[in-house]
Amino acid sequence: MFFKKTILPLILAVLLLSGTPALAMEPLPEDAITIKAPYAVLMEKSTGTVIYEKNPHEHCAPASVTKVMTMLLVVEAIESGVLTPETIVTASETACAMGGSQIWLEPGEQMSVAEMLKCVSVVSANDCAVALAEQIAGSEEAFVQRMNQRAGQLGMQDSHFTNCTGLYDDDEHYTSAYDIAVMSRELIRHDMIKEYSTIWMDTIRNGEFGLSNTNRLISGYEGATGLKTGFTSKAMYCLSATAERDGVEYIAVVLHGQTSAERFDDARTLLNYGFANYALAPLRPGEALPPVPVTMGTADSVQPIFVGDEYILGEKGALSGLSYEIDLAGSVTAPVSQGQSLGRMTVKSGDTVLAEVEIAASENVGRLSFLRVYGRLLGALVGWKAE
Repeated sequence: MFFKKTILPLILAVLLLSGTPALAMEPLPEDAITIKAPYAVLMEKSTGTVIYEKNPHEHCAPASVTKVMTMLLVVEAIESGVLTPETIVTASETACAMGGSQIWLEPGEQMSVAEMLKCVSVVSANDCAVALAEQIAGSEEAFVQRMNQRAGQLGMQDSHFTNCTGLYDDDEHYTSAYDIAVMSRELIRHDMIKEYSTIWMDTIRNGEFGLSNTNRLISGYEGATGLKTGFTSKAMYCLSATAERDGVEYIAVVLHGQTSAERFDDARTLLNYGFANYALAPLRPGEALPPVPVTMGTADSVQPIFVGDEYILGEKGALSGLSYEIDLAGSVTAPVSQGQSLGRMTVKSGDTVLAEVEIAASENVGRLSFLRVYGRLLGALVGWKAE
């Protein structure tokens, strides 16, 4: 092994931690937080760490929280260039006939993607959700196939969608508190959604039609960033609530609350617990990694990089400091592949290992051909450098 070891101590005066996702921090026991909803999850965004869960994988009717996935596909379509915020969408008769929460689109009415996405986010407009689905996939049915495909890509094993709105109670349309947290986390990674999900009141149609956010936390909870409410007689009162303070963002999912007020109270309780008890610290030392020499390579060295999460999450006040122990290859022999392991960093508190971070090659480095090796040797003999 060609390893050298260096210890990089870092004392964290403010962000003091006791666990990391690398060590699979166990969620709190169900009775650690008192909430009324029968299904709930509290997740931290950056690491995806689940802090608290209550019946997290039970199949539940999600009502309009379904639209988290709908909005995710719309945002991804915009960022991939399939749509732009200015793309004009023409409302179909199908979209206009949806009912439930809506902005009363008329068949043939035209509105931009940005305006329709705002209406879906702020007032849970079913007509706009279907219109956007049709714009992207040609029909709601085809769009739903994409929803289920995306759910599979995100590892949402307890979800199956049959529509893009959640308006209708359907035994085949279900998800779970955990899966909602997963898709909510994916959605809020796209900062553009917060341009809409943080709106409290707004208008459309040149100020003629008012919008008021169904998520009451937006107007009264510090740092609220979204995300989606829902209600049907089967699903009862549901909510995926997100909030950010001091660079830490949490997702609180509560399903099947008995009243609207109850779901907001439960979400506040979960979010308050996260902000009061946990913090993030970087999974990167302050010093840059040195290049690793490459033997017989087309380049003399390769730059190592850290792989994986940039932060670790843990309880405040549990530790007095962290140390970073780096085992890095002294050299490697070409060819080197991008992503090839070059070592590992161990993050410790005292003798306790908190996380292990892979260190990998940032690029490919090819192996010198025989002719180039021969040329270099000859050049060394006569005093010139072969390129």
